[in-house]
Amino acid sequence: METDRVERTIEIEAPVERVWAVITESEHIGVWFGDGTPAKVDLTPGGVMIFDHAHHGRHLTTIVDVDAPHRFSFLWAAGFPGTQATTENSTLVEFTLEPIASGTLLKVTESGFDALEAMDIPAEMRDKVSIESHSAGWTEVIKRIERHVRGEELPPLVSSE
Repeated sequence: METDRVERTIEIEAPVERVWAVITESEHIGVWFGDGTPAKVDLTPGGVMIFDHAHHGRHLTTIVDVDAPHRFSFLWAAGFPGTQATTENSTLVEFTLEPIASGTLLKVTESGFDALEAMDIPAEMRDKVSIESHSAGWTEVIKRIERHVRGEELPPLVSSE
């Protein structure tokens, strides 16, 4: 079993530009990756994207790379809600969009889990940042992205209970 990275792909029947909007625009990110609250997004390298993951906390990611509408990546300090993501406390999340005959092939990759083992992650967050947790999470999230692109109404990803 891979221990350092999670990769998920999905074919979405929509143009790359529509999928790009859903994964990068404030009002969409909060729907497929949080509690419905719009995310704050500065979509430039070094910029910050803030999303509310309800009881998992508010996350301050750092944008790494933007090549619209084909590639977007950010650092995510999932184990440290409320703390700015840096190369010292985070994993790297990458979205890649490729045009295909039926629309868009979306690939999501999160890497850097092996380095998390050496980090002093609070005990209550350890299970939430494991590769197993994120593997299951990305499986659900990528389907939510596809459903949101289609215009389906989605319940919050996580409850605030």
